[in-house]
Amino acid sequence: MAPPEVFSLSQQTPVTCHAFNADRTQLAVSLNSSDVLIYAREGNDWKHIDTLSEHDKPVTSIDWAPQSNRIVTSAQDRNAYVWQQTPDPQTGHTVWKPTLVLLRINRAATYVRWSPNEDKFAVASGARAIAICSFDPEGDWWVSRLLKKPIRSTVLSVDWHPNNVLLAAGGVDMKARVFSAYIKDVDKRPGPSVWGEKLPFNTICGEYASPAGGWVHDVAFSPSGDVLAFASHDSSISVVYPGGPAVHVIKLSILPLVTLAWTTEESIVAAGHDCQPLVFAGNQGGWEIIGSLDDPHANKASGGSRSGFGGASPVGRLNSAAFNTFRNAAERGISNVPGSPTASSSNESELFTIHQNTITSVRPYDGVPGNVTRVSTSGVDGKLVVWDVNAVTPIGATGLAGKLGKMQLR
Repeated sequence: MAPPEVFSLSQQTPVTCHAFNADRTQLAVSLNSSDVLIYAREGNDWKHIDTLSEHDKPVTSIDWAPQSNRIVTSAQDRNAYVWQQTPDPQTGHTVWKPTLVLLRINRAATYVRWSPNEDKFAVASGARAIAICSFDPEGDWWVSRLLKKPIRSTVLSVDWHPNNVLLAAGGVDMKARVFSAYIKDVDKRPGPSVWGEKLPFNTICGEYASPAGGWVHDVAFSPSGDVLAFASHDSSISVVYPGGPAVHVIKLSILPLVTLAWTTEESIVAAGHDCQPLVFAGNQGGWEIIGSLDDPHANKASGGSRSGFGGASPVGRLNSAAFNTFRNAAERGISNVPGSPTASSSNESELFTIHQNTITSVRPYDGVPGNVTRVSTSGVDGKLVVWDVNAVTPIGATGLAGKLGKMQLR
């Protein structure tokens, strides 16, 4: 089992989102700005080779189609663009050319994903709508149809079913839903599935509430499309079996998870404000958390044990500067004010996790749907990390055992 590959893309700026090309030799990221940066892999590092500049507000989401090699971006400027490599008629060099997308929304675009066949994509928005976009060759642009009812607030995430028709969405209205995004001139009529048989556009195939009324941050279909998972702001993961019907809820006593990805039909990697990717496993009989891909006992970026802490604590999340400032002041009368004689070294502000801040995105890196061997994560700390999904540190070793709640079936 290979150790995690850690890349620091930015020292000061968060990585809002990231996406790889098909062979993982290039990377597109947004560093909390209106530009999309393209990096190329050079040995053990990433080199900046291009910048996509068309948006005039911060980019919120990126997706890179593996077959057609097209990039789609969305931003707070209420726009989306499809980028394709074309020869520059003046220089002859290959450049990324944007194509306009007619979204017809009046609020920020928040999330975007290509469909499996790459002939359409979905754009979530703050306009209480999801734009399903397909290409119009006559106008040479992308046009959209809007999924509206019964969405009541900002949509935060979307995910496509393998049949290229069904779309899952989660948002601020505390619901995860499954819609039909069938477009007559684009899609073949889908066969029956556990989500339904007749699927005209905007059909609601399922609606599931967050267990304790939290925002639904992320949704994802299993590789088969027969199971839906979603992460809520109430620190829970819900796994839905519509054929049962059954909903397994894993309640956690840690900070909320905001992103998730299926690695097999019976395992999920999820991450968020707790700064480490957690692994969940189960089936229709039940689900549980089995551990973390991060090892808080291992030496991290600063090397060796932290000054002032001795060895690494199993509850790595609590080893922050704020917690230890309070502890030192309460127990030892030691002040950690910068510049004071008793101030400790800067290492005390480091967590015993590789990511030092919220993980904003988890995406498959190696393998095929149903057998993903590695995943990539990016976060507010400016890091990109590639993890081996088989290198799981058990719950007891990570200190998570005392922080976990119970699983409920309803």
